[in-house]
Amino acid sequence: MIFSGWDTPLALLQMEVVQREYEGHRVPQDLKERITALDVERDAMNFEGANTLYGALDELPKDPEFPYVQPNDLEGIRRERPAGPRQVGTVADADLLDRFHAAWTGRAAGCALGKPVEGMGIRGQRGMGGRQAIRTYLENRRQWPLDYYFSGTDVGDNLRIACPQSQRENIAFMEPDDDIHYTLIALHVLEDYGPGFTWRNVATAWNRSLPYYAICTAEAQAIMNYNNAVPRKARSDWVTPEYTSTNRNPYREWIGAQIRADGWGYASAGNPELAAEFAFRDACWTHRANGIYGEMMFAAIIAAAFVVRDPIELVNIGLSEIPQNCRLAEACRAALAQVSSCDGFDGYMDWVEEHYGNLSGVHTVNNALVVIGAMIFGQMDFHASTCRSVEGGWDTDCNGATCGSIVGAANGAIVLNSSLVPPLNDTIKPKVIGFQEVSMTELAERTLAVHKAVANA
Repeated sequence: MIFSGWDTPLALLQMEVVQREYEGHRVPQDLKERITALDVERDAMNFEGANTLYGALDELPKDPEFPYVQPNDLEGIRRERPAGPRQVGTVADADLLDRFHAAWTGRAAGCALGKPVEGMGIRGQRGMGGRQAIRTYLENRRQWPLDYYFSGTDVGDNLRIACPQSQRENIAFMEPDDDIHYTLIALHVLEDYGPGFTWRNVATAWNRSLPYYAICTAEAQAIMNYNNAVPRKARSDWVTPEYTSTNRNPYREWIGAQIRADGWGYASAGNPELAAEFAFRDACWTHRANGIYGEMMFAAIIAAAFVVRDPIELVNIGLSEIPQNCRLAEACRAALAQVSSCDGFDGYMDWVEEHYGNLSGVHTVNNALVVIGAMIFGQMDFHASTCRSVEGGWDTDCNGATCGSIVGAANGAIVLNSSLVPPLNDTIKPKVIGFQEVSMTELAERTLAVHKAVANA
């Protein structure tokens, strides 16, 4: 059976060619030509034709010369990871509550900052790359470098931004966004199921709490796979994470899991190994390989940030929880080696675009490098790092949220002095059942309770 979900059968098929090659499969030229010969309009919903060609892709063997070792099971991942601290220390409850508040606030502020230019960051406008389009937009309004929420002011340049509720003229709370929804879902899962939760518990939480239209790309395909395999009126145990994450899911190494890391990092503050394990359980049924590793790495970084503040040390802690010979680890190590020779964040991003600009604008690897660069060149200052993460382009709201969360956890209450914070009025208004409106203050208190339960388990 074939179905579409996030995009048409033809679009999924075309993207699967890219993903297969990224995973180390050699796609024969004649098969590529058969796929590219399909007409975008006439064959978009040609389920039977797409299914036949998908079958041909499924049968392709992996290139024996593929140089990466990228397991998809937790035991295999741990065998391939380098040495690491696993735990970095504890934080007193009073300080932890303050840091949870700052982390939630930082995530919301970074997400809101990046929302209006997410599309611009990924696709650019008027022939410009995404990063250049963002800079041009700001320069035309005399607001470069980025220092506050984007203005929707029209200056006649035909450059347009989105999400009016996150623009400086209107912002009064954190509006609905998947980067916030999944952090709320993590809190919900831990409150309902405790630290022994399974990936199936996560899928159930999505079904109960998230509108399908609030779910995108890899997540949309995975939840559809799950629901087609698990009837609501009959128990079904056959479905596996491998099936839900790969069946007609060419987005399995995109950023969707990486943006879900935060809640697991908060609950495991000071314990990056446990944070990475929680992240694995969350990611394994929607993503594969580097898609999983992105969530594991950032969950570990966030957990460590409650104790460690040095950005390079944090990145190395994150890398210690994923396979050392995977594409993501290779890219992160290359980025760390490049930092000292770059002329500031813009020079660093020039290098990132040169080496990783061929990836989708919503891929795990290139966006991870944006966050890492923003942490380093922003010197872990909340305001500076969060602004740089959005200036970096590509998936701007995702990167702003992840960076804001990390530097929020690392800095604590000082974050609340940033000019990005007051416009949110300590309020999130998501599209998650059970969280229709909630304050960051309340979320911090509930997160502390979850953290204590995890620590005492």
